[in-house]
Amino acid sequence: MPKTKTIYVCQSCGTQHPKWQGQCSACGEWNTLVEEIEVKSKNKIERSPSNALNRPQRISEIGAVGEERKVTPDKEMNRVLGGGLVEGAVMLLGGEPGIGKSTLLLQLALQARGMKILYISGEESAQQIKMRASRIPFENEQLFIVSETRLEAILAFYKNLQPELVIVDSIQTIFSETIESAPGSVSQVRECASQLIRLAKSEEVPLFLVGHITKEGMLAGPKVLEHMVDTVLTFEGDRHNSYRIVRTQKNRFGSTLEMGIYEMNNQGLREVSNPSEIFLSQGNELLSGVSIAATLEGLRPLLIETQALVATSAYGTPQRSATGFDLRRLNMLLAVLEKKCGFSLGNKDVFINMVGGIKVEDPAIDLSLIVSVISSLHDLAVDRTSVFAAEVGLSGEIRPVSRIEPRIAEAAKLGFKTMYISTQQEEGLTGKYPGIQLIGVQKLEEVFNRVFS
Repeated sequence: MPKTKTIYVCQSCGTQHPKWQGQCSACGEWNTLVEEIEVKSKNKIERSPSNALNRPQRISEIGAVGEERKVTPDKEMNRVLGGGLVEGAVMLLGGEPGIGKSTLLLQLALQARGMKILYISGEESAQQIKMRASRIPFENEQLFIVSETRLEAILAFYKNLQPELVIVDSIQTIFSETIESAPGSVSQVRECASQLIRLAKSEEVPLFLVGHITKEGMLAGPKVLEHMVDTVLTFEGDRHNSYRIVRTQKNRFGSTLEMGIYEMNNQGLREVSNPSEIFLSQGNELLSGVSIAATLEGLRPLLIETQALVATSAYGTPQRSATGFDLRRLNMLLAVLEKKCGFSLGNKDVFINMVGGIKVEDPAIDLSLIVSVISSLHDLAVDRTSVFAAEVGLSGEIRPVSRIEPRIAEAAKLGFKTMYISTQQEEGLTGKYPGIQLIGVQKLEEVFNRVFS
């Protein structure tokens, strides 16, 4: 008989404790310890003989072999994966409930016509998946659907079908019969993920795992799960907004800065090849508090509309609110305007919004945001054919940003006439951009004199 032992496992970090306690001593989280039963077998582990080929080698002796990729019909997914599916790669897709994770992967499976795919659902029945698939205008006769949560059955399904791609929705619902803890626990998630990853690596088949997230926005389960997989993708969006964004948080086979954009409609998810239709307003009316910024997401240049509203505070403490932008950086930029430029904002409410629901961390958006704030403060409209790309320093200087030439090319392609950049970058440009005038500036005062003259 195998020996059984009761342990308490932290659901946040996976640390094991011999007895229950209110706070995990490893990660400091409260009320995260859950009782689990650990089974220890008396059988000794048989060690396989060492492989003669598995020996330390000089780096010069190791042959460089490029990974083979399977290009999918989904161009946005190819972008975030670094060019397509890599054989044996394990990808973890996380996102809030109802955001569209299952729809995204089901649509990908239906688009890949002729590719044998095994879709395993632990949350929905096969009939429910069929109802969703009927709304998607794609068909794949080689797509096999099964509703199953037992790991041993899933491994048997793969052995019988030998698919070219496996999708598991979701990893928190899968359980192994050899572990007595409940599905979704740290032990179950860790063991089931380990077995599925071993299958993907040994059979060289791409594997998608769908993961739940916690109320704090982190992927549920042990943190080691993110280290075990090759790629971590996050599916973001607002339920009240039709647009969805896939970001790459980790990728062993490509860039970690890429972003894919989709629009949710009644036929699934539509790829958005021109992001400007999301982040730029289509009207030509001149409005105060609005300007255009040239930013980068990965290798893709984007033009984003930044909106600002400045109003006299009706309460004692002025409000500061930022949607899609770091609130601490907003406070810093407002302090620069007061200290270096003499604008009185101490008794003003300031609200900032990035159109389209995108979150921007690129410092190149600083200049556009400041121009929007001054435009709203004095109720002066900014020319809709002008675009801004520069970082603002603490002394009010205009600083250069990375990869300015793709930003200029994108602005010129979309028909903008004027672009404000740092003087330091204006001198080092190598390309010619007909149709757009580049204005180099050094201080904020120069920008205000040119924009609001």
